[in-house]
Amino acid sequence: MLKSISYKIARWRLKRNTQRNFLIYCSVVVGLIGGLAAVALKYLVHLMEELSRNISTHLPYHIIYVFLPAFGILLTVAWQHLINRDKIQKGIGNVLINIKKNRSNIRSNNIYSHLITSSLTVGFGGSSGLEAPIVCTGAAIGSNFGKLFNLSPYEKTVLIAAGASAGIAAVFNSPIAGVLFALEILIGEITIPTFIPLLIASATGVVVAKVLYSRQLFHLVTDGWVMTALPFYVILGLLCGWTAVYITKVAGKLEKGIFTGQNRYIRAIGGGLILGFILMIFPALFGEGYHYLQEILNGNIDALKEESFFSQWLSNPWLMLLFIAALILMKIVAAGITIGSGGNGGTFAPTMFTGAFLGLFVAFAVNQTGLVHLNTSNFIAVGMAGALSGVLHAPLTSIFLIAEITGGYVLFIPLMIVSAISYIISRMFSKHNMYWHDLIHEKNIHPGQDYGMLNEITLDSIINHDFKVISKDMPVTDFYAILSNSKANIFAVLADEGHLEGVVWMDEIRKHLFKTVQKEDTVADIMVAPPATIDFYEPVSGVMDLFDGLDVWQLPVVKDEKFIGFVSKSALLNKYREVIISQHKQADIFAR
Repeated sequence: MLKSISYKIARWRLKRNTQRNFLIYCSVVVGLIGGLAAVALKYLVHLMEELSRNISTHLPYHIIYVFLPAFGILLTVAWQHLINRDKIQKGIGNVLINIKKNRSNIRSNNIYSHLITSSLTVGFGGSSGLEAPIVCTGAAIGSNFGKLFNLSPYEKTVLIAAGASAGIAAVFNSPIAGVLFALEILIGEITIPTFIPLLIASATGVVVAKVLYSRQLFHLVTDGWVMTALPFYVILGLLCGWTAVYITKVAGKLEKGIFTGQNRYIRAIGGGLILGFILMIFPALFGEGYHYLQEILNGNIDALKEESFFSQWLSNPWLMLLFIAALILMKIVAAGITIGSGGNGGTFAPTMFTGAFLGLFVAFAVNQTGLVHLNTSNFIAVGMAGALSGVLHAPLTSIFLIAEITGGYVLFIPLMIVSAISYIISRMFSKHNMYWHDLIHEKNIHPGQDYGMLNEITLDSIINHDFKVISKDMPVTDFYAILSNSKANIFAVLADEGHLEGVVWMDEIRKHLFKTVQKEDTVADIMVAPPATIDFYEPVSGVMDLFDGLDVWQLPVVKDEKFIGFVSKSALLNKYREVIISQHKQADIFAR
């Protein structure tokens, strides 16, 4: 039935010549479904967190916190293993892989799996965020909607970004930040034809969220900034940059897995129990942590004492300061354990939490000295933007997210200063954000448009399979006879099994042309080892890197250790030009 509907819509589109507007229509639907998904996720997590907190209030010392995260992570792992059959693709990194390597195709099960597993993880206390799961959900919605109507890879990429922006916008009620997140993290460039569908999807997601679930994650009430606070914003920017480096390194290691030699269920229980003991010591790390964040935004810093073993000591302001510093360091550890033991979540919310408490740390410490009074809420808000900017390498998203949450631009200058400083420091230690760092170093996937367009080319489409087989024992005179009837300037020397033994270049032949050829001279005397061989399964971006690095124009291609042909740099550049022209035509939706 679904195929029949899509077929009828496709016929209507072609008949009415509405191709130029069809992507915009799609973005409305994707934004609508993405907004509904965000509402469902917020509702499920809120329900489970309330249930968990109600249970904990009836037990001494909130002992249930030790077991709840393990229970949630265990249910998550069981769902992934037994029901989802390990087909869920967790994390924003996998969305980027599908865009770059899989022609923007994402499995349909990701539309609902992230909603279920992340709500189980975070709802029962897993110390991670919901933003990565909602981005993955929105991306899956966009990709599968594009597949339904046989859209091009570029158009599916736009819909993936539209779904992600709708999800982020619906979670935070911040449409501009949702668009900028999709552009800075997923697409990597800003163009007007791309910008418009994302704006529409993001706005649609926010409208859906406001109609069905008007409750915000937290409310920020800020005042205008003053010049006397400016030096302390600079200090906060420096701290945010160094903290972003800490978050990237610690989260990167822990998220790759803990107890890696053990059964997945042992990892889930073991990691969950470790997380539970951390939550017993630091209850503020429970779930996303927005409950306690809202309390300190309201000026109720004493809320940090309520469920803590250290409540009697935290009346001392300097011990409270140490406790806040411990929360800053431990939040990302708790998040890494949550994800590394099998839970589903992201580091977006933990990063915001860490930045918020870093801002609290600076303002609280300075206020204790009595030298100057800083507005704590302002520093909490700006700290969130600074941490996000450093970790995501997305300063525009960070600035506009906090500006939209606070409902104004009174903090725009401090937001710009802190986000810029944090971004610069983070870039000094790592050229790419935490999502791209692993993809580049472990999977050879790069963020640039050049790499994306190169990898649109299949290596087989540019291989020259028309070659003469020669052996190293062939007399040079016989080879010259072949050469006289050939236009090739490189020849492969093969063994009987098809294995490449060497190549003969025209440049080498010229050295021997005017020499007296002896009867015993063979091809072995003029062949050389190629500077490199190309594996048939290597991405075309890697092939281009080889050509540039070796400064050659032709290289042999080997498949399963057997020679199959040559690739020339000129053929690759011609194909690349065709892809550029094709993508520009696809990108300009108003020109069709």
